[in-house]
Amino acid sequence: SSVYINNSHGMDDDEFFDRNLALFEEEMDTRPKVSSLLSRLANYTNLTQGAKEHEEAESIGEKKKASKSPQMGTFMGVYLPCLQNIFGVILFLRLTWVVGTAGVLQALCIVFICCCCTLLTAISMSAIATNGVVPAGGSYFMISRSLGPEFGGAVGICFYLGTTFAGAMYILGAIEILLMYIVPQAEIFKGGGAAMLNNMRVYGSICLLLMSLLVFVGVKYVNKLASIFLACVIVSIVSIYIGAFVSAFHEHKFAVCMLGNRTITSHDQCNKTVPKTTLLWEEFCHSTELNATCDEYFTANNFTEIKGIPGLASGIISENMWSSYISKGEVLEKSSLSSSHSSPPASPPHPYVFADITTSFTLLVGIFFPSVTGIMAGSNRSGDLKDAQRSIPIGTILAILTTSFVYLSSVVLFGACIDGVVLRDKFGESVDGTLVVGTLAWPSPWVIVIGSFFSTCGAGLQSLTGAPRLLQAIAKDNIIPFLRVFGHGKANGEPTWALLLTALIAELGILIASLDLVAPILTMFFLMCYLFVNLACALQTLLRTPNWRPRFSYYHWTLSFLGMIICLALMFISSWYYAIVAMVIAGMIYKYIEYHGAEKEWGDGIRGLSLSAARYALLRLEEGPPHTKNWRPQLLVLLKLDEDAHVKSPRLLTFASQLKAGKGLTIVGTVVSGNFLQTYGEALAAEQTLKHLMEKERVKGFVQCIVAQKPREGISHMIQSSGLGGMKPNTVVMGWPHTWRQSEDPQAWKTFINTVRVTTAAHLALLVPKNISLFPSNSEPPTDGYIDVWWIVHDGGMLMLLPFLLRQHKVWRKCGMRIFTVAQMEDNSIQMKKDLATFLYHLRIEAEVEVVEMVCDHDISAYTYERTLMMEQRSQMLRQMRLSKSDREKEAQLVKDRNSMLRLTSIGSDDEDDTDGGERERPMTWTKEKTAQYRAAHSGCSTPEGFRDMLSIRPDHSNVRRMHTAVKLNEVIVNKSHDARLVLLNMPGPPKNTDGDENYMEFLEVLTEGLERVLLVRGGGSEVITIYS
Repeated sequence: SSVYINNSHGMDDDEFFDRNLALFEEEMDTRPKVSSLLSRLANYTNLTQGAKEHEEAESIGEKKKASKSPQMGTFMGVYLPCLQNIFGVILFLRLTWVVGTAGVLQALCIVFICCCCTLLTAISMSAIATNGVVPAGGSYFMISRSLGPEFGGAVGICFYLGTTFAGAMYILGAIEILLMYIVPQAEIFKGGGAAMLNNMRVYGSICLLLMSLLVFVGVKYVNKLASIFLACVIVSIVSIYIGAFVSAFHEHKFAVCMLGNRTITSHDQCNKTVPKTTLLWEEFCHSTELNATCDEYFTANNFTEIKGIPGLASGIISENMWSSYISKGEVLEKSSLSSSHSSPPASPPHPYVFADITTSFTLLVGIFFPSVTGIMAGSNRSGDLKDAQRSIPIGTILAILTTSFVYLSSVVLFGACIDGVVLRDKFGESVDGTLVVGTLAWPSPWVIVIGSFFSTCGAGLQSLTGAPRLLQAIAKDNIIPFLRVFGHGKANGEPTWALLLTALIAELGILIASLDLVAPILTMFFLMCYLFVNLACALQTLLRTPNWRPRFSYYHWTLSFLGMIICLALMFISSWYYAIVAMVIAGMIYKYIEYHGAEKEWGDGIRGLSLSAARYALLRLEEGPPHTKNWRPQLLVLLKLDEDAHVKSPRLLTFASQLKAGKGLTIVGTVVSGNFLQTYGEALAAEQTLKHLMEKERVKGFVQCIVAQKPREGISHMIQSSGLGGMKPNTVVMGWPHTWRQSEDPQAWKTFINTVRVTTAAHLALLVPKNISLFPSNSEPPTDGYIDVWWIVHDGGMLMLLPFLLRQHKVWRKCGMRIFTVAQMEDNSIQMKKDLATFLYHLRIEAEVEVVEMVCDHDISAYTYERTLMMEQRSQMLRQMRLSKSDREKEAQLVKDRNSMLRLTSIGSDDEDDTDGGERERPMTWTKEKTAQYRAAHSGCSTPEGFRDMLSIRPDHSNVRRMHTAVKLNEVIVNKSHDARLVLLNMPGPPKNTDGDENYMEFLEVLTEGLERVLLVRGGGSEVITIYS
C-alpha cells in the first residue's frame, strides 16, 4: 500500500518530502519550491547599503539586536526631507535680487524652467525607484543599476561632488548672513570686496571644521537637529507671505534715499543741508563748508526719499516687470525718477549702491538652479520607508509642486511689494544693511535672518552627512579601484575617510568664497546627475526590457527626453565652460571604470541597449554575403588541452592576436572528449582556462567548448555551428601535429587531415602555423627581416592579405614583404614579374617581387625516389602491424635507423601534438581461421629476412610525381627564404582517396623541411582582396 500518494505511514518528518512534488525532488537544491522562495523573500530586510556588513561586524562576540523594521511614511520620510533640501540659502539670499535684475517675467521663466527640469526628473526617478526594491544609496544605486557601472560611477561621482559643493555653498550662505546681517562687527578684514571675501574664507573654514566634527561625532545629533532647522525654514516662509499681505494695508518703515535717480546707501539724513551741511554733503564735497566745490551730479540733482516697500496694492509690479541687467561697478538707478545726466559716471568713493557683479540671464539661471535641487532626499532614505515604492513618487512630486508654488508666488510677491532698486540691492545697503527678504517679513526682519541662518547651517550639515555616505556606497561597490580606501570607516560604519575627503573638497568651494561663483559649479554636477536619471528612464522604456515594470505608471519616454534636453540646455545656458568641464570629468570617470574598474553585471539598461544594437546589427549583416572590401579574417582558433587542462600551444593564440588588426571576430574553441552529461564540469574548466589565456594574450573574442565522443566529430561540429548569422568564422587556425611520425596512434594526423577536409567542405580558409613555438611572442622587440610569400596557386588572395595584417602589429612592423611566384618552362617570367608588380601596385601593397623558374627536369632524382619508397614502406608496415607493442617498437626502430641516413631533420620541430588523439581502430573479431591466416601471413615479418622482402616494394608513380614537386619546391624555397622571418605557402589539399592520407602528411613535411617558421595557407574559395576602392 505504500505506493499510494496519501500514505505517509512509516516516514520520518525530515525524510518526508512534499509528496505532490515528487517529480521535482531531485532538483530541489537548485530549483527550490515556490513556497520556500516566498518565505525567504518575506524575511527580506531593506537595510541601508552597507549596513548589513556593519551590523555583522558589530555582532561578532555579542548577540544580534533585533532589527527595527522601517516605519516612516510618505510625509515624514519623503515629503519633509525633500522640502528641507529644496528650500535653502538661495531663496533667502538671492531670489529678491534675481527678481529685481531679471524682472518678474524673466524671473518666472527661470523658476519655471528649473522647476520643470526637476519635476520631469522626479517623474523619471519615480519610475526607476518603483521598478523593484531600491536599497539605500538612493540616486547612485538607481542610476548604476539602470545604466551600468560606468555611467553609475560617473554619475555617482558627479552627484557626490554636487552634494559636497552644495555643503560649501550653504556654509558660505550661513557666513554671509552672519557677517552681513547678524554681527557685522565680527569682520576681521575691514573694507570692501576683497576683504569681505577673506572674511568669508576664514569664517567659512572654521564653520566647516566645526560641522565636520559634529558629523564625525555622531549623525544622530544631525538628524535630531534636522526637524528644528526645518521648522525655521517653514516659519521664515510663512512670515514672508504674511508680510506681503500686511504690506497692502500697513506701511513698512523702510525708506530709500535717492540722489536724482541714483540709489544712495543708508544715511540718517537724506538731504544736502539741515541748517548746516550733512554727512552726505561731506562725502560728495569732501568738506563741511557750504562754498566747497562738489561733485557735478550732486550739484545738479536733489535728494528724495522713496518707499522701499510700496506694498501689494501700489502697482509697483508694472515697473518691476522688465529686466535691468547691469555691469559690475554701475550704480543702481530707478528709471521712473528724473535726473540730470550731465555728469561723468559715478565712482566708488561716493556713497552710491554699486553692482558687485555683471549680470545676465544665463548667470541668474546658474545661480538660481541650486535652490530647486534636493529632490533625491526621499530616495536617498529609501531604506527607512515603510513602503518606498509608494512613498517616493508621491512625496517627491508633492514636495516639488509645493516648492515650485512657493518660488513662483514669491517671485510675484517680491515684484508686487518691493521697489526695484531695493530688489537689485543684493546686500540691502540702501535699507540699513537689512536682508532684503527681511524687509518684507512680519513681524520683524530678525525672523528671517535667524531662520535663514539656522536653515542654511542645517542644510550644510545634511550635505556633509549625505556626501560621505554616497562616496562610501560607490567605494563599497568597488567599481573605481582607487576609491577603495574610502569604503572603510569606524566600527559602526560611519565613513571616516570619506568625510575627510568631503571636507577637503568643500574647503576648495569655501576658498572660492563667493556664493555666486560656487552656485554654478554645483548646478553643473546636479544637472549631469538629473540628465542621467532621465536617460536611464527613457532607455529602459524604449528598450522594453522584460524587467521594466514600474509600479508608478505616469511616465513616458518623451517626458524623460524632454527632461534630458532641458538639463542639457540649462547646463550650457548657465555656463558653457563649466558644462564642458563637468562632462570631461564624467567622461574620464566613465573611461576609467571601463578600463580598470571591476566587471559588474547589474542587468543595466546599457547592457540592454548593447543587446538590442547587437541584434539589429546581426540581422542587418544577414542580408547578404560580405563584399570583398569588407572581408576580414573572422578566426576560429582550435586549441588542444592536455590532461591537466593546460593549453598545449598558447602561441597559436598569440599569433591570432597579431592578426587581429583585421578587427574581426575571434572564437577560441576546444574539444573535450567524453559524454556531455558527465564532463560538463571539465568543459566549464576548459572554458575558464581559455578565457584566462585570452585575457593574458589580450585577444578579444569568445570561447566555445564542445564535448564530443570523438575529437574529429567535435571539431566538425564546432566548424559547422560556431558563430551567429553574419558573424560566422571564415578562417580556421590550427596547429600542426608535430609528433605524427613518432606517434603510435594514427588518430593524431587523421584528425588533422579530417579538419582540413571539413574546412574545405565548409568553404573556410585554413591557416596552419608550423613550428608554432618558434613564432615571436607579443612582448618580443620588433626585428628586421622579411615575410616571404610563396604564391603558387591563387585561392582568393589570402596570401597577400595576411602579411599586410601581420605587419600592422608591432612585432612584425619592421619586416619587409617579398612575393615569390613560380614560373614553368612555358611561362614568360619577365612578363609575369611586370604583371605581378602592377597587380601589387593596384592592391596598394608594398612588396618586392621575384619570379622563380623551376627547370623542368624529366629525370627524377634518386633522392626523390628513395624518399617515396621510404614513405610507402613505412605506411605499409604500420598498416600490417598488429603485433605486440615490443615487436612494433623493434620494427619502428629498423625503419628509423634506415631513415636516419636520408632524412633531413626539420629544424626546430617541437614535440607538441596540436591535434586530438581519438578512438583507436576497432579490434578485429578473431576466429581460429583468421588467427591461423594472420600468423601465416605475418610469420616472417618480425625477422630481418621478412623485412627485406618488404623493402622490395616498387613506389607508386603518382606518389613519385608528388614527391618530386615537394622536393623541388622545397629546394627552391629553402634556397631563397632560408633567412626569412616567416614563410607563407599555399597548402596543397588532401588526396581525394583517403588511403593516401599518410603520404599527404609526408609531402607536407618534405615541402616545409629546413624552414624555421612556416604558415601554410589554404583559401576559402572566395576573393578576400580587391584592387577597387
